[in-house]
Amino acid sequence: MFGIKPRKVERLDFIVAGAQKSGTTALYYFLSKHPEIALPDKQELHFFDDEERFAGEANYNALHGSFHLKRRWSIAGECTPIYVYWKPAIERIWKYDPKIKLLVLLRNPIERAFAHWNMQRFKGREPLDFLEAVKEEKNRMQEALPLQLRRFSYVDRGFYSEQLARLFKFFPREQIKIIKSEEFRDKNRAMLDSVFRFLGVRPLIGGRNKDRNVVPYERAITPEERQCLHDIFSEDIAKVEQMLGWDCSDWRLL
Repeated sequence: MFGIKPRKVERLDFIVAGAQKSGTTALYYFLSKHPEIALPDKQELHFFDDEERFAGEANYNALHGSFHLKRRWSIAGECTPIYVYWKPAIERIWKYDPKIKLLVLLRNPIERAFAHWNMQRFKGREPLDFLEAVKEEKNRMQEALPLQLRRFSYVDRGFYSEQLARLFKFFPREQIKIIKSEEFRDKNRAMLDSVFRFLGVRPLIGGRNKDRNVVPYERAITPEERQCLHDIFSEDIAKVEQMLGWDCSDWRLL
């Protein structure tokens, strides 16, 4: 194989489409360690949620040109966790390739929302305390129209049932692997093996575990905050259970 240049990427085989703060960085890490898998130079390309790029006819050269490969590979993919939330993105991915495979991790929406807020606080972007930000989110969403809210969509990103319905509208379920974030954390090796089977490559041999992309927390979520988010998400969690056949009782714990 010495001296043979790796072939260029001309079509993606899979996309890790979400959800943000649900373990996508850890999944990307393990995918990057697999010798048969090609990934772009950076984790989040933000190709299919780029409104300027899709104002006209899409040119996929920039997408495929984001890979600078130094070894042979079998399948290629990318990881941008806003795709499952960004409304036009899934249809754009379908138009790009209706046969592509999608990976989605879903985390307890209460924990996800608080982690999202904490990340924005850590980056110095969020002046509001958590419940203040939750109450202000609808106003911020109005200000972002006609687009969706990106940085401060703590609650809105946790309504998974609408996002799942959009996925299932465009893609058959056999092309989508949806993983409960808590199981990915607690049963990491078994879940990784199932991911590689889904992608059609052999299991990853060896390799150490990878911590999640943990941003230091300035404080823990309070019982009042948890109850507020529980009330907000309770109905949607029930819908997710019905859609996926999951037991999400752990998401309801106070």
